Amino acid sequence: MVDRERAGQGQGHGLTHATLRGDTIVAIATAPGRSAVAIVRLSGPQAEAMAARVGVSLRRCAPRVATRTTLHACDDPATPLDDALVTRFPAPHSYTGETVIEFATHGGSMVPAAVCGALLHAGARLALPGEFTERAVLAGKLDLLRAEAVADLIDARSTASHRAALTQLDGALSRALDALRAAVIELDALLAYDIDFPEEDGGPVPRARISVACDAIVERLEALLATVPAAVLGRDGVTVVLAGAPNVGKSSLLNALVGELRVIVSEIPGTTRDAVEVLLDHEPWPLRLVDTAGLRETQDPVERLGIEVSARYVAAAHVVVVCGETPEALRAAAAALRAHTAAPFIGALTKTDLVSISYDITPLAPDFARVVAVSARTGDGRSALLAAITAVMHAQLDGRTDGDGTQTPLLTRARHQSAITTARDELRAFRAAWSAGALPAPVAASHVRAAAHALEELVGAVDIEDVLTKVFASFCVGK
Repeated sequence: MVDRERAGQGQGHGLTHATLRGDTIVAIATAPGRSAVAIVRLSGPQAEAMAARVGVSLRRCAPRVATRTTLHACDDPATPLDDALVTRFPAPHSYTGETVIEFATHGGSMVPAAVCGALLHAGARLALPGEFTERAVLAGKLDLLRAEAVADLIDARSTASHRAALTQLDGALSRALDALRAAVIELDALLAYDIDFPEEDGGPVPRARISVACDAIVERLEALLATVPAAVLGRDGVTVVLAGAPNVGKSSLLNALVGELRVIVSEIPGTTRDAVEVLLDHEPWPLRLVDTAGLRETQDPVERLGIEVSARYVAAAHVVVVCGETPEALRAAAAALRAHTAAPFIGALTKTDLVSISYDITPLAPDFARVVAVSARTGDGRSALLAAITAVMHAQLDGRTDGDGTQTPLLTRARHQSAITTARDELRAFRAAWSAGALPAPVAASHVRAAAHALEELVGAVDIEDVLTKVFASFCVGK
């Protein structure tokens, strides 16, 4: 899926998606390496003729039925390549809308490369990144948002990003934007009627009606923009920094949270010399756990560099888990850390399995959003700490999203945010001009048409070549 080097061969010769539509393309659609099966994908008007030249019998190969076929070199039956399964998808009932033929060959590097090479010799061209999906968009099989969801699904590294990609692939964001675009067009129609037929049916459209319609659309655009923080967290994770004095159990706590030994643990203070980062798949957002060097005065130049790195991570944290063995240690660590960050603190009373008393945590309330007693050795308190992190992040998002995208689809890309922001700002400009009567209605209406254009570009209703190029440049070859 990720063979971009071969795609670069075409791009190096000045090839672009726009100039190469309509020919027949081929690519290995599975990742390189040792595997049981590899997929070679062929799409285009000459797909059947080219497949026949490498041994595919169209008479035997029924549509959408995997057929065992002995493949051979182009026009050379005496040079066998593989014993493969071939599936034919006649146009227009295929992923790309063109005739597609998929070859399920044996895996590894030699066999799929040989089959791909034979099809290139038969006249196919090596596909550019995302070209199969781009052809699906151009054929009306997918809109641009669903096409982006295909890439997001492949790149997903957490449950949250996987779920967001599936929701977008199902069309939730497309449907929301289609409804918004229809509302903007209706607003434009009201303005056109007011401009062109002011005396019809009892006079012009009431100005308040147009204002209310505009405000409703802006409110829905704002709701979409409010999902951006949750989308970023779902993609990149919540940065959770474990900080505190040396030897208070930060590394042991990270190992307990992850469920495996990822950090060296020692009773010698200063063992952790650099930040160690681990991505933990968690609901509703993945957690980017960072173990940092213990904060203390030291003459060791290497340890001092580690402490400087720790300070930078603390400054960039969404949440800081302050680790300490006693409430007094937590309060002292919080005082030292507060100068580096405005992020909320969660107190982690570590090594609770080693003490037999219950601490009074009431005095910690001003400094900490939550305080949790944990034991890295027994695992006690692990679930409570994870729940505290989730609760603190929900509070930071201030209820703007439920975190899983079930109520409002997430804006997962900068392109989405930019287009929605443009549409919102254009409608705000219209609303201000309309309320003040500062511009003639035909001039003010230009803002509404600009908002509609931004939404159309977002879903791909407007064929903008540079937009398509940017979207598909990051795709896998063969998809």
